[in-house]
Amino acid sequence: MRFQGKLCRDGKWWLAEVPVFDATTQGRTRKEAFDMIADWFCTMVDRKGFSLRVHPTAKDDFEVSSDDTGAMISLLLRRQRQKSGLTLAQAAQRLGAKSRNAYARYEQGASIPSLEKLDELLHAIAPDRDIVVRQSDAA
Repeated sequence: MRFQGKLCRDGKWWLAEVPVFDATTQGRTRKEAFDMIADWFCTMVDRKGFSLRVHPTAKDDFEVSSDDTGAMISLLLRRQRQKSGLTLAQAAQRLGAKSRNAYARYEQGASIPSLEKLDELLHAIAPDRDIVVRQSDAA
C-alpha cells in the first residue's frame, strides 16, 4: 500500500508532506527531504525493523510504502483518530462495536483491514475529511 506525498521548494528548503498522516518535514536538498520524511515515519511507527521507502513519481510528487502494511495502517488510523479528538472507545462506538477492542486491534496493527474495511474505519473516525483510499498502480 502506498500513500501520496508532495514535495515543494520553500526558499532554500525542500518540504516533504504526506497529508493523510499530517506528516511534514524539510531538508536542504530533495534527497534530504525524502530522508527526513522516511525518518519521521520510522520515529512515529516506533517498531523494531520498520523501514519506509520513498518512491518519487513525478516532479513534485512521491509515494511512501513499507513492507509492514499493518504498521502503516495502524499509524494512519491513530493519527486520524487523534486529529478527530476521539478516544478508542468513541471510535469503536462510531463503528457500532460494543468494545473498544473491536477498533483497537486495527490501530494496534493486530489486524489488517481490507481496503473496504479501512475506508469504513476512516469514515467512522474522520467523517468530515475526504480521505481517498485506493490501490496504487505501482508495484
